[in-house]
Formats: sequence, C-alpha cells, structure tokens
Amino acid sequence: MLEVKYNGEVAVLDVRERVLRGEHPKQEILQFVQEAKQGTVIEIHLPHKAEPLVAALECIGVSSILNQLGDHHFRLMCVKM
Repeated sequence: MLEVKYNGEVAVLDVRERVLRGEHPKQEILQFVQEAKQGTVIEIHLPHKAEPLVAALECIGVSSILNQLGDHHFRLMCVKM
C-alpha cells in the first residue's frame, strides 16, 4: 500500500525502502498521480533515477523534475495539471 504524507499542499511519497526490498510501486504511484486533484504538487523519493517512472508520468501528461539529494536518494517533483 502506498503511504502518502502531506507537507502542506505537497503530497510526499517516499518509496525508497520498498524499492530496496525489491518491490515495484510504479503502478501505485501512477494511480495516485492520476487520481490527485488538479494543482497537487507531488514529491516522490526514490533510491535511483527511475527513468521508467519518469517516462510513464510523461505518457500521462505529467512533467517532472528529478534531483539527486544524496547517495541512493533521488527526488522526483511533479504537479498534477
């Protein structure tokens, strides 16, 4: 189950531990983004670049910005339009 925390208006999804355990929450993330209300800022924390997730977000019309915050810590930011 996808755990979502809110920091004000920002939905924060930290899936680093799940991915490191071998889970693949891409579909859950995509479903959350698709169901989010317009204007929602979504911050996704990942242990790697996750280019397939970025490509999937682009396919549903969501642009994103990826930053590396540290070793094995990437942040993907997007806004539901």
